[in-house]
Amino acid sequence: MSMLDLILNTLQNEKAEDIVTLDLADKSSMADHMVVASGRSARQVGSLAEKVADQLKQVMDVHSRMEGKSAGDWVLLDAGDVIVHIFRPEVREFYQLEKMWQEVPGADA
Repeated sequence: MSMLDLILNTLQNEKAEDIVTLDLADKSSMADHMVVASGRSARQVGSLAEKVADQLKQVMDVHSRMEGKSAGDWVLLDAGDVIVHIFRPEVREFYQLEKMWQEVPGADA
């Protein structure tokens, strides 16, 4: 199982909403993939982040870095090859992070 699959399965099993995966391999050197998901409340956002971090540690021995858990609006989890953003829906809508990384039709890199 790949790191991306483990993260996606964990988010799905823990009832994260609107899970989106972005391929960054040809766009950025910071990671190969970005996962964006939503939790229904600040508590669920923190819980989702903790569960993903725990699974990465237990299954793959990957120690991820986490930012933003105390606020619960937006948690960033850096697992190296995969960056995970977990938002409350209103915060996700405000920042629209996915749009920043989407392909622009007809644009050349």
